[in-house]
Amino acid sequence: MDAIQLLKADHKLVKGLLSELAETSTRATKKRADLLHKIEVNLKAHTTIEEEIFYPAFKEAGKKEEAKMYYEALEEHRAAGDLVLPDLLSTDEGSEVFSGRAKVLKEMIEHHADEEEKEMFKDAKTLMSKQQLNELGAQMEQRKQQILDELG
Repeated sequence: MDAIQLLKADHKLVKGLLSELAETSTRATKKRADLLHKIEVNLKAHTTIEEEIFYPAFKEAGKKEEAKMYYEALEEHRAAGDLVLPDLLSTDEGSEVFSGRAKVLKEMIEHHADEEEKEMFKDAKTLMSKQQLNELGAQMEQRKQQILDELG
């Protein structure tokens, strides 16, 4: 799997989990906790491989516009991963506050993933060779598995 295919598969997985979470009721506290754990683990693995491997390669292959995309993507990761997700993790799963925060996280992730797929990945395909994307994909898959193993 090349780097872009891997990242798109991650996007699909996390967006699906977030949609499932958004459809839960305040009474489904166990299901919400389980889904939230899966989201947290998969987001951590995904953002780590992007930040450690894909983004630096993308930035290096590009010019000024790609550098702007790189820094914007990092900020979006920070907003979701350092602000919204920790708030959601510390919120009572049976509350309406949880519902609201889950919706905000879902919207942020969907916006970020759509932007990456329409702009960054499109650029990456023109800036990097098929071989480069395959090599990045292999590195990312290996690193992702390592992170998933660490997080259980």
